[in-house]
Order: sequence, then structure tokens, then C-alpha cells
Amino acid sequence: MPTVGDRGVFGIESVLTSLLRTAGRPLRVLALGAHCDDVEIGCGGTLASAARLTPRPEISIVLFSSDDTREREARASTKRLFGADAAVTVHRFRNGYFPHESDQIKDRFEELKAMLSPDLIFTHALHDRHQDHRVVGELTWNTFRNHLILEMEIAKYEGDLGQPNTFFPLERAMLDEKVQTLLGCYPTQRSKTWFSEETFRALARLRGIECNSPSGYAEAFHCRKLITSFQ
Repeated sequence: MPTVGDRGVFGIESVLTSLLRTAGRPLRVLALGAHCDDVEIGCGGTLASAARLTPRPEISIVLFSSDDTREREARASTKRLFGADAAVTVHRFRNGYFPHESDQIKDRFEELKAMLSPDLIFTHALHDRHQDHRVVGELTWNTFRNHLILEMEIAKYEGDLGQPNTFFPLERAMLDEKVQTLLGCYPTQRSKTWFSEETFRALARLRGIECNSPSGYAEAFHCRKLITSFQ
């Protein structure tokens, strides 16, 4: 397990353990995705591990762009990977037009803030060059100011992968399940050249090398602010 060291790298497992110990209740996790497969791609292994390794976590997944077909895919994928107890909300904002609908999307974020008080939030990276992803990332920081936020990474044409500083080592079996879920539950995406087993495994292998994961695989995130104490 990565620990704080010369590179400033730390493991999410230790953070989750700390959150569980201090909260004294089930872990509350909010995962935000612009599109229906974003959460599984960006944090699927980490979130699935939390669902299985922590006592009855409260997982809320909010997706902002979908049609009926992709919503069915997302719900099937969520149930398979994160369990039947994970709550899924799907909105119908227009794919590719989030910057022009940001005021309406912001209203949905304000509703979330009034409803949920998560211990941990997964969202898109602020430097993500996909316009929809970037809007979701910006509104996450704009709305949730006192929360632990981890920004996901998703490989894409724009080549915006950076240098993450937070890692969750994945067991080989968990990575296999993540990949199989993506390929099995999202048939509408299979025609995309990047939506492939090779892509998902390659990025996990690279991040596994960077954090010296025992299995050789990991998911990685950008953590811009972490508040801690000795209490």
C-alpha cells in the first residue's frame, strides 16, 4: 500500500479507513459522471472495492447526460459492479453542450448539496479537456467546498492525462470485473476505438507501476486538497 513518502503519494485505502473511523457510521460516497460510463471508467475499481470492503456504504451516483438506452446500460452496470443498494440518478442534459447549460446543471448540484453530505466525492478533473467533464469538475468544486474530492482520469483523444498523486491499488480480479462490466454492459460504446479492454488495462498497468501496486494495477486520481489533523 502506498504511503506518504518522498513523492507525496498516498493510498486511498488509508484515507477510507480514517474516514470510517472518524465518522462512526457507514461511509457516504458521491460519484459524479458527465456520461453514463464515466464513473466505471474513472473510479469503477475503487468504488466497487469500497462497496465490498466497507460496512454497508451509502453510494450515490449521479450522471448528467443520457438517453433511454444508455440509462439502461448504466443501471445494469451499476448494479453489477457496485451492488443493488447504490442509488443512481440520471439527468438528460445535452451531450457536448454542458458549457451552454451550466446554469441548469448548477441547479442540480445545489439540489445535491441540500440532499447529501458525502465523506468522499469522485468527479472529473478540472484540467479535463472534454467540455462536459470539465463543467462537472468545476461545479463540484464550486458546490462542495468542505469535502474530500478526488478527480478521476479518463483516457481520450485530447491527450489530457496528467500526473496523479493519489492511487488505489486494484486486485487483478477487481480489474477483470471492471473491464468485463464495461464491455458487457455498454454495447453502444463498443464502436469507439478507445473503448477497449486494452485501453482500460493499459492505464491501470501504468498507474500500478507508478504506485508499486502489489498486483501491478491501480486507479489514480488528482487530490488538490486534503484536510487532516492529529485528533
